[in-house]
Amino acid sequence: MSTTKKNTLLYWILFLLSVAGFFIVYFSPIGSYCSMVLPFNVTFFAKALDLM
Repeated sequence: MSTTKKNTLLYWILFLLSVAGFFIVYFSPIGSYCSMVLPFNVTFFAKALDLM
């Protein structure tokens, strides 16, 4: 088995941007659509932690 370290900086940046996008959508007049941002939050968080 190889134990090489993967660069996950891009996924951390995308995760933080998706969290910011979540709060922007949540506090906007169309706040009911904030659940549409959650798949991006979860996916980028899992990739940043190298779970996928």
